[in-house]
Amino acid sequence: MPLLFSYGTLRDPGVQKATFGRELTGRQDRVLGFRLSLVEITDPRVVEVSGLRNHPILISTGDLADGVDGLVLEVTEDDLAQSDAFAVPDYERVETHLASGDAAWAYVSRSR
Repeated sequence: MPLLFSYGTLRDPGVQKATFGRELTGRQDRVLGFRLSLVEITDPRVVEVSGLRNHPILISTGDLADGVDGLVLEVTEDDLAQSDAFAVPDYERVETHLASGDAAWAYVSRSR
């Protein structure tokens, strides 16, 4: 089963229900080589679902000493497609490395 690292809105049970139709199970972990920033969301659908105009976004530093805490969610391939549809163009989904040693998909900044 694929893993999805969530550090922002996808941790919210309401956003999970709106995006996946259910709450997901997860565990704490840390993505390595990134820091957090914010991005302004202009898609009204995403703002309505999240209730937030500014969302966190991962910025790659390339330094494994940098990291961001979050949840690792167990998802299906269909869930990944649904989360791709929820993500605005500022984000791209990439495979990342976690402190636990696992690899997981994460949404990171497309252009920073």
